[in-house]
Amino acid sequence: MNPEVDAYLNNLVKWREELSMLRTLMLECGLTETYKWMHPCYTHQAKNVLLLHEFKDYCAILFHKGALLEDSHKILKQQTENTQAARQLRFSSITEIDSLVPVIKQYVFEAIEVEKAGLRVKMKSLADYHIPEELTTKFLTDPEFKKAFKALTPGRQKGYLLHFSKPKQAKTRVSRIENCAKRIFMGKGLTECVCGRSKRMPNCDGSHKLLK
Repeated sequence: MNPEVDAYLNNLVKWREELSMLRTLMLECGLTETYKWMHPCYTHQAKNVLLLHEFKDYCAILFHKGALLEDSHKILKQQTENTQAARQLRFSSITEIDSLVPVIKQYVFEAIEVEKAGLRVKMKSLADYHIPEELTTKFLTDPEFKKAFKALTPGRQKGYLLHFSKPKQAKTRVSRIENCAKRIFMGKGLTECVCGRSKRMPNCDGSHKLLK
């Protein structure tokens, strides 16, 4: 057992019992317990298989390559519409977990086999992402902005393309592009602080203001 996971569970106000039970199940499946991204992470031969995490209304097992699982019971959830590889197995009570122990282990063992086989989820490339008309117009009218945007890493560009494309109204899309211009010129991603660290990272103490 990893002491960082002990500390994580001890600090929980909600879902402590449920996640403790899931922890026991993960260890029974022969996974190695680590602590990454501020959550218990379970690996096989140093490869990430799954995370345990908690939300307001549920706790969950997050399979890193859940999209490759057969999901024979049709219980895996896609956290957001843009999530490509990961899938969640959600729980709302200790009773629910207890009733699904054989199924949970089935999914975990399948996820381990995915790692053993070296399978990978085919991810969307940058070319697969929609470029809204308003961004194309911005590129034409402001070459320096286009240069700054293209200089971003593919991951940062994808984040912005999703952010810019989501609004239904053109004026909202334009507003989002303009509001993010300063951040783009600085080479920052959508959720990065001025210091360069993501607002979700544990080493950011919250005093780093996000760019407007």
